[in-house]
Amino acid sequence: MNTAVRDISIPNDWDRRGLPGWCYHSEALLALERQHVFLDHWQIACHVSDIPEPGSYISIDILGERALVLRDQQGTVRAFHNICRHRGSRLVTEPKGRCRNALVCPFHGWVYNLDGTLRGAARPNSFPPLDKVDFGLAALECEIWFGFVFIRFRPGPQPSVAEVMQPFADELSHFRTESVVPTNGLWSQESPVNWKSVRDVDNEGYHVAMAHPALQDLYGSTYFDEPFVNGLCRSFATYNPHAGRRWSVRNYVRIAPQPDHLPDGLKTAWIYFGLFPNAVIAVTPESVQFYQEFPLAVGKTLLRGAVYRYPNESRQQRLARYLAMRIDRDTQAEDVQLTIWSNESMLSKAFSGFYLSDLEYGVRTHHDHLRRLLPVMTLENPPADADLAALNATMRGTV
Repeated sequence: MNTAVRDISIPNDWDRRGLPGWCYHSEALLALERQHVFLDHWQIACHVSDIPEPGSYISIDILGERALVLRDQQGTVRAFHNICRHRGSRLVTEPKGRCRNALVCPFHGWVYNLDGTLRGAARPNSFPPLDKVDFGLAALECEIWFGFVFIRFRPGPQPSVAEVMQPFADELSHFRTESVVPTNGLWSQESPVNWKSVRDVDNEGYHVAMAHPALQDLYGSTYFDEPFVNGLCRSFATYNPHAGRRWSVRNYVRIAPQPDHLPDGLKTAWIYFGLFPNAVIAVTPESVQFYQEFPLAVGKTLLRGAVYRYPNESRQQRLARYLAMRIDRDTQAEDVQLTIWSNESMLSKAFSGFYLSDLEYGVRTHHDHLRRLLPVMTLENPPADADLAALNATMRGTV
């Protein structure tokens, strides 16, 4: 089976330089990234199985914005700003939960239906007549693709999720991601680095042989990356059935199922589907997951994701998923340390910038996407913070 999903060519004369070090420590640049990289691009909020019944919800905070994703009484998935229209209070305070048939603001008791319309204000006679729609919750763009719920805070350059992700649709369809269910729910942790350092490590497999002994044992000989093209990248590997230098790997390849619903070329595949700027959907024969990162500050990043299993999971699948989790756990810990070492070097005068291998085109092409949105990133020396936004606008030709 041909595993290539896109016609991709990599030029021989591509620029080997990555982003200059100042881009990883600039408060003014982070403010531009908030607008042009995160809030107006699609983000994964959850999977539909995380909100299984009417009233189920998840909440997510991203760069000063608050999202609420829920099922209404008819079972429709909806997304809103988690902001009461009265005084701006949070409507829900927990990251996950279930309300019975309405959202009640904990500040003054305004009540909203699950479709976002206003049911009523507390002491309504103290207000002029309130239109139930006009004073309803502010909606977010929301789209479901292969079971994943995507949201967008502001209209942006990407078309619908289905249009953006179309090159991956045929291959991903074999994994039946719409049918999966949660394992341990949504997870998150903080890392003391700039978000781009996290993405730089995840966007290339050049470091796998040295830094990730379990992954190298599992699939090192078959692993390959693809560059970012039109906001998408992909990494693909098939595990070695004879691997076994490490306990988790040895037992995983012995136990891992080869499901009948997968074609031969995918029965042993580990695939990572990347969406610019920061999201990955990953599939293996026994599980599905997503992960992403969001900047909390210039030097602090929120890592977030979830792992899903297939319904009616067999004991074999469950054991394989446990072993895959052990491999991923070690890999993530190794990556976090790599990002710290790389990120802290950006403050050193001795650091002269990246010089990328032919195998690191995922990093380079991700940086290219960022440079197109924020051309100030092409500058080797940092502009003054007060000038950065205006300079970027000029370079984009918008003023």
